[in-house]
Amino acid sequence: MLPINAKTPIGHPFLVLAQVDSTNIYAIDKVQANLAAHGAAFFAHHQIKGKGQMGKQWKDDSGSNILLSVVLNTQFFLISQQFAISIMTALACYDFFSKYAGEETTIKWPNDLYWRDRKAGGILIENHLKGSIWQYSVLGIGININQTSFDPSLQNPVSLKQITGKTFDPEELAKQLCQSLENRFQELENGGMQAQLEAYNRILYKRGERVSLKKETILFQPIIKEVRANGRLVVDNGIEEDYDLGQLVWVIPN
Repeated sequence: MLPINAKTPIGHPFLVLAQVDSTNIYAIDKVQANLAAHGAAFFAHHQIKGKGQMGKQWKDDSGSNILLSVVLNTQFFLISQQFAISIMTALACYDFFSKYAGEETTIKWPNDLYWRDRKAGGILIENHLKGSIWQYSVLGIGININQTSFDPSLQNPVSLKQITGKTFDPEELAKQLCQSLENRFQELENGGMQAQLEAYNRILYKRGERVSLKKETILFQPIIKEVRANGRLVVDNGIEEDYDLGQLVWVIPN
């Protein structure tokens, strides 16, 4: 399906779509039809059924934001290393966004892009496996750029325009994001997995601070310690505990 030696830089080709159901769905369809390979990027001005984490819908204001999906050849990774792609993607988003928004940019576990206590973007990674081979990943990235009015159901959203007071070209910024992804992917290919984990933990939202988390119906206030290479969040709740993706819900202050 995807050539194992694919070396096309991320963002080549860069396809622009006026409207699509979901850039991730579109990208996956193209890969499965052998019409897209490593590096292909799909940018949309509007999504009708944008996909977010945990089955949530990603809502956007048409023409205002980065709505991007990127295809990665992951055949040289182990299936057990799937969170490394999440870390790599989060770091690339941080690299890109912090150039404009500054040092108050962080990554909220597992891979939301935050500025102060407000969500600027999200990442949805869909991994495709065949037996013991991790064939490819599709990185879905949504980042708020020019939008200033948000659906009331969204918790604490923020856009780059709200932070900086400037209006940007989302398509041009998406190409810059592709370059950040390419830089971080090359770093990961060249043995940078541990270094990227350490970098991720340095910019981890609320690291070393007490936060409110909910597990099922139980609310508790541990201190955030770190994230492990397998993606589990480590907290200090009197004793050290760790949690897998989907086990916890953040309770973010308004």
